[in-house]
Amino acid sequence: MATIKEVAKRAGVSVGTVSKVINHIEVKPKTKQAVELAIKELKYEPNIYARGLKVSRTHTIALILPTVWHPFYGELAYHIERYLRQNQYKMILCNSEGDYLTELAYLTMAKQNQVDGIITITYSDIESYIPPTIPLISIDRFFNEEIPYVSSDNFSGGALAAKHLDDVGCQSVCFVGHGSKKDNATRNRRKGFVDYCEKHQKCYQIFDDQGNHEAFQRNLELFLKNEVIEKSAIDGIFAVTDDYAFQVVDYLIQQGKRVPEDVQIIGFDGIKSSVTDEIKITTICQPIEEIAKRSVGGVIALINKQEVSHEVLLPVHLFQGKTTKG
Repeated sequence: MATIKEVAKRAGVSVGTVSKVINHIEVKPKTKQAVELAIKELKYEPNIYARGLKVSRTHTIALILPTVWHPFYGELAYHIERYLRQNQYKMILCNSEGDYLTELAYLTMAKQNQVDGIITITYSDIESYIPPTIPLISIDRFFNEEIPYVSSDNFSGGALAAKHLDDVGCQSVCFVGHGSKKDNATRNRRKGFVDYCEKHQKCYQIFDDQGNHEAFQRNLELFLKNEVIEKSAIDGIFAVTDDYAFQVVDYLIQQGKRVPEDVQIIGFDGIKSSVTDEIKITTICQPIEEIAKRSVGGVIALINKQEVSHEVLLPVHLFQGKTTKG
């Protein structure tokens, strides 16, 4: 196993600098990049939880999410914590912000028996760090044949969105997405949408940008201005998430387009800002509570050395909101 000294030598920095990167203390971007590359190449695992190692169960599960600053992830975390509590487990929440070093630290905790298992939504490159001995359930991402995952039926959801736009009279439709560099189940939303359009000879376009957030926003507005505002070439849009659907709605209204009279829009997720909130847009709703329940049941079964299904695919449903014609 590599040591911190070996990482420092590979990166050409001091041990103290490596320690700063591991502990998220600011260093020069170029230095951070060199240290992270050395960690990946050497497969170094920070032993930051070495003290107080436990061999017995902690009855604690780590939940790794990209962010809690999002209604979907917040609602999912709420239900996961509730089902864990019902099973006498505690939850540690990791707001990773896509940082693989943060996620790696939680994997290390599991290896050192600081937590009994992990439930994760991650798009980071951590697959090579996940040993088969860690009870881990992945949500919305296939890693390999050994790691079970729980997902909504994204393909059917994409097809359902295309069908709804077809049913409400849209003549030329479009998919709007922000592509991930990592393979994940949400890509199937686009595949289902395209599959329906091609089977039913539906005229469609694809906007699937992989730039950063600022570039995505800029490119999306340019696309909408050209294809919707100026050419009126699109009258139905399926956005890969509700967030993007709201962005599309806001921009088109600012530009004088009427929703749903001129352009009909459908999202994906079924998010609400609170328990008492109502879903406002037409959307494909994910069974968030069921995802949580199945994920908790799966990780507890793994902890107890029981077999679990490698793939759990849950059905979605359409919610008719105010952004398509009823």
